[in-house]
Amino acid sequence: MPGPTPGPVSGPTTEPRDGRRRVAVVGVALSDCGRVDGPTPYALHAQAARRALADSGLDRSVIDGFASAGLGILAPVEVAEYLGLRPTWVDSTSVGGSTWEVMAAHAADAIAAGHANAVLLVYGSTARADIKARRRTSNLSFGARGPLQFEVPYGHTLVSKYAMAARRHMHEYGTTLEQLASVAVQARANAATNPDAMFRAPITVDEVLSGEMIADPFTKLHCCIRSDGGCAVLLAAEDYVPDTAKEPVWILGSGTSVSHTTMSEWEDFTVSPAAVSGRTAFERAGVTPADVDIAQIYDAFTYMTLVTLEDLGFCAKGEGGAFVEKGRLLRDGELPVNTDGGGLSACHPGMRGLFLIVEAVRQLRGEAGPDRQVTRRGGRLPEVAVASGTGGWFCSSGTLVLGRG
Repeated sequence: MPGPTPGPVSGPTTEPRDGRRRVAVVGVALSDCGRVDGPTPYALHAQAARRALADSGLDRSVIDGFASAGLGILAPVEVAEYLGLRPTWVDSTSVGGSTWEVMAAHAADAIAAGHANAVLLVYGSTARADIKARRRTSNLSFGARGPLQFEVPYGHTLVSKYAMAARRHMHEYGTTLEQLASVAVQARANAATNPDAMFRAPITVDEVLSGEMIADPFTKLHCCIRSDGGCAVLLAAEDYVPDTAKEPVWILGSGTSVSHTTMSEWEDFTVSPAAVSGRTAFERAGVTPADVDIAQIYDAFTYMTLVTLEDLGFCAKGEGGAFVEKGRLLRDGELPVNTDGGGLSACHPGMRGLFLIVEAVRQLRGEAGPDRQVTRRGGRLPEVAVASGTGGWFCSSGTLVLGRG
């Protein structure tokens, strides 16, 4: 995306009419994903951004807001410069996997209030390629400074934090390993018809349970994959919608929440911050979980899917195991979840939250393709979707409710 865009942009007024403007997702796209050995992370940002802009049908001059995290010393300034943008509204909030839902909430508020017209959110990572080329090592923790100094010296790794939470849920509610494994099995089944998914071959509960142990109770297939890839989402004020190439998907409501950093400060391992962000998002959207047709949920581990479903209100606390084991998460199930295959099978290049929004929008538009498009009763397209990101070890949560019409 060469060439800067200095000065004020042309287009609709930034002053909201009759209070707050409605905000729509008008463009979404993925960069090349999966095994991507050549391009740099900057190149993946640019590829995704160009594709999302083309998807919107709008001119790049409308972009006056930019949000990015995870790349560069002065994110998002460095990435905006690489893309040739000169935004007048920026966000570099970084709260792990929930970053992009939180950023989207910030951007939607800014657009609604007239502080920006069109905000581009973009992410790209070569996490897999970097490890393969020995440019970096795997993350066992987020560091040993601040509160983490009291955990890291004792070998309390990132994955072990999730494993402890899962074990507590099993202890409290009788959740079984087979039920957790069924989350991975259904994610892989959804990935089977997704040509962009990194892993598509079917797996069974027994294969999940018999795999290499990573952190008890998680075997390898309980854990997300490591991939390369990027994506971009363009949000715009309602004034731009008549000029867009695709049907808009509206942001109906959002909610954010943070919980803890130190595990000893987490009051209940079986409750994630999605219990707060989800309730807020649904209230602001004026809908209930019963109105949701599809859910895109951060799934770095199988337990994340299960407990987030509980905390968003799709089932009662402690009933997540029974809820997920009956095939409800499949593309043609009662509540299709992670219809692209999720982080367990499709892609997970680091902070996956933006991918949740891309998939939700494509499904709501009816663009997922004949083999994997979700349809509801009567063959209708889904009308309401939720995208819920989780950061850290259930440290933060951002939830968006999206809808057509």
